[in-house]
This record gives sequence, C-alpha cells and structure tokens, in this order.
Amino acid sequence: MDVYQDKVIRLAYTYVKDRKLAEDLAQEVFVKCYIHKDNFRNDSSVKTWVYAITVNLCKDYLRSGWKKYIHVIDRFGKSKASSVLTPELSIVQKSEHEALAEHVLKLPLKYREVILLFYYKELTVCEISEILNKKETTIRTLLQRGREMLRRKMEKSR
Repeated sequence: MDVYQDKVIRLAYTYVKDRKLAEDLAQEVFVKCYIHKDNFRNDSSVKTWVYAITVNLCKDYLRSGWKKYIHVIDRFGKSKASSVLTPELSIVQKSEHEALAEHVLKLPLKYREVILLFYYKELTVCEISEILNKKETTIRTLLQRGREMLRRKMEKSR
C-alpha cells in the first residue's frame, strides 16, 4: 500500500476528477487487493494487477448512478523544470503543462486512459494491454489516435 497509494489515487483521479472520491476508491482498491491477494497468479507484475483493479473500480463507479462530474484541472505532478530556466520561462512551461493536462482530461475515456497510463504512469503497451484487457495493437491504435486528437486540440488553442 505504501508503494502504490499515491499512484493509485492519481490514477483514480484521472477517471473521477475528484480528489476525495479518488482517495475513497483507492481505499477500496487496497481492500480488494488484500481480500484477493491469494488469487494473484504472478502472470503480471503487482503494479499491473493493482492498476487493473483501480481501472476496473473506477469504470464501475462511472457506470453507476452515483457519479458526479466535477471539472478540475489536474496538474499530473510537477513539471520537470531545468535549473537554468528563468522565472518567465518557468511560468510559461507551467502554463503549457496545465493546458496539456486540461486537454488530456477532456479526451474521450478510451483515449484518455491509454494516454495517462502510457505517459503519466509510464507503463508499457504490454502492461496497458493487460490492465485494460485489450490487444496490444488496439492500445497502439488508441495511443496514436489520442495523440492526434491532443495535437489538434493544442493547435486550436494557440
């Protein structure tokens, strides 16, 4: 739990866009992991297994009648700023990072989830395939289309 808590909360947040709800879902994830730890077959890494449970719980929540939409911009973690950046460049970089995060969160779910898992969670196409229970070629196609949608959205916003 110590290793994956923050990562699970962030992943859940990308689905539900509510920090408190993401924390509640993360608790459910770890309860499920504990209850079903004997069912883990070592077919994949523990990280992939935990992320798969997180994704499935979030999707179940979104399908339920309890969901509430809250529009919040997620910062996905701190921008990797170089120490040689001037304050002006640092502000511009932060602004661009926030704009990108906003566009990613507005993507349709099937594109958003693969973009987030690939770029922000740094999972491989194979790992994403296991988590989402989709073929690797499908994941690559979703990544390509998601990138293209992001590129068009970013160009329009300039």
